[in-house]
Amino acid sequence: MPQASTQVPEGYVKAFFRPRSLSDAKYTYCPGCHHGIVGRLIAEAIDELGIQDRTVGIAPVGCAVFLYQFYRVDFVQAAHGRACAVATGIKRANPELVVFSYQGDGDLAAIGTAETVHAANRGENITVIFVNNQVYGMTGGEMAPTTLPGQRTTTTPEGRDVRLTGYPLRISEMLAQLDGPAYITRQSVHDVRHIQMARRAILKAFRNQLEGKGFSLVEIVAACPTNLKLPPPQANRWVAENALKYFPLGDLKVKGG
Repeated sequence: MPQASTQVPEGYVKAFFRPRSLSDAKYTYCPGCHHGIVGRLIAEAIDELGIQDRTVGIAPVGCAVFLYQFYRVDFVQAAHGRACAVATGIKRANPELVVFSYQGDGDLAAIGTAETVHAANRGENITVIFVNNQVYGMTGGEMAPTTLPGQRTTTTPEGRDVRLTGYPLRISEMLAQLDGPAYITRQSVHDVRHIQMARRAILKAFRNQLEGKGFSLVEIVAACPTNLKLPPPQANRWVAENALKYFPLGDLKVKGG
């Protein structure tokens, strides 16, 4: 098949560029998955701040594990749930590095709850990107700590019953009550306006680390179209009409602001 031309037509200006921090590898995430959008926003922040040569990403088990191949920065794999602990060790060993973890809700809010809470409570000078798509996406679509009441998953085929499994965890609200964190925010990427808001939040979280302000967490309420069994446009609407009612957007803590 003939290749599409990369030349800019006369009279037009190229205004959209691939971030330098992204590799040439093609994304392997499912169509419509929000991991791809969030991954790009992180790369844009790294480029804008000029920190590619000293950034280290930490990605554990789950859909986050694919990130290593998509970036031109160093990455370290962590055991499931242990990303904040690994990030803490690297940052303390070499404070000049810019260290971020990239974690899903099953990882950060279940298996890694203790590591997350204590890293936040200590005010570790790291950046945490928390993708909340309300399900264990990679391992079969099981109920996660953030699965909504009544939401169907492979382990709750009749819908999540809070009498049996409790309520979804609002991690950002929990962490915002601690004295240690500098910045806790919840954003979404279900439409263009919210993508831009999420971009600014991620940039702020990295800037906080550069300025030594301490622990920053950006929660992104995301869609998993595969496990929602919805086409991507409908999955985006599902986030807006369902997930955001339980996980409202906005800054929950801005220390000194």
